[in-house]
This record gives sequence, C-alpha cells and structure tokens, in this order.
Amino acid sequence: MTCDDNDLFKEAMEDVKPLKDLSNVVFLQHKPPCRHRRQEPDDAAENFLVTGYIDALPLDVPLSYKQDGIQQGVLDKLSEGRYAVEASLNLTRTPVETCRQHLFAFIRRMQSEQLRTLLIIHGKGRHDNSHANIVRSLVARWLTQFEQVQAYCAARPVHGGTGACYVVLKKSAAASSENRERFARRKC
Repeated sequence: MTCDDNDLFKEAMEDVKPLKDLSNVVFLQHKPPCRHRRQEPDDAAENFLVTGYIDALPLDVPLSYKQDGIQQGVLDKLSEGRYAVEASLNLTRTPVETCRQHLFAFIRRMQSEQLRTLLIIHGKGRHDNSHANIVRSLVARWLTQFEQVQAYCAARPVHGGTGACYVVLKKSAAASSENRERFARRKC
C-alpha cells in the first residue's frame, strides 16, 4: 500500500465501530427468524437472583440438584450427557454482577424460545476461594432460585467437566399438552 492508499483506508474506516462481543452465548440449534420485533422487558428491574455473601462450595463437591417431584432418572441421564445441549452460556472470567445479569437473561430467553437442555460454563479454579469457584458456587445458588430449572449437574469432560454444568428447564405448556395428546393416542 502506498501512503495515499493508507490515508484513503484510514479515512474510509474513520466511523467504523467494533461489533458487540457476543462470544459468551452460543446457540447450537437453528431457529427461524422472528417476523416481528418484540419489546424486551427491563430484566434488570425484575432480576430476583440474590447477590449477598456466600460460602464457596469446596472444589471436590460436584454440582447436583433436582426439584422435588423430578425423577432420579432425569438427573442420571443429564449427568451421562444423554440429552442434547441446545444452547450454552460462557461465564468464565466475567465479573460476578455481570454473571448474574447474563444468567438471568439467558434462562429467561431460553425459556421463551422453548429450549430445555442448556450448558453453563462457569470455569474451575484451583483454590476454593478463586474467582471461578465463587462464580461456580453462585451459579449453583442462582439456578435453584429459578422455578423453571428442574435439575442441574456437573457436565461431562467433553463439555468442561466440573467447570461447567448441564441444566434442564421445564417444558412449556404447549409441549406438555402435546406430550399428553401423544401418550393418550398410544393408549387407544
């Protein structure tokens, strides 16, 4: 490039702005585009996830949780990686408050898109009080605060092992009624 080419390039790129960083959310399933634009509610005002002091979970304690009424088989299949991961959220090296906001928005969005099996990558520290382990402990606490979260457990090594967790959300009302109809047809 000559000096003139260099000046022309700089002049052409003067008003260019970098794209917003969306590297922490990965969608693994193609969804058709929406026909109309929805107004998103102000999630910051209704974010109910608590932020107070928390004792960090020891690194040797694996993450595991299931709501009352959820069969153990669901948790077993989840921990074996037998459910296909439909979307993931990467919270590594992210400040705690940002993790809280991202997790809240992510769970809400996945529920509205009727996705059920999620992967949340929180990272894994070497010490109990490392930042990654604090985020891991908070994610475990926050996930239990969602009514939509039926179960979660540590991921398989291929998906991050103890530095990530699988999450299963409740079915939407439409999917539940579809299942009831399908099973009712089998009985006839």
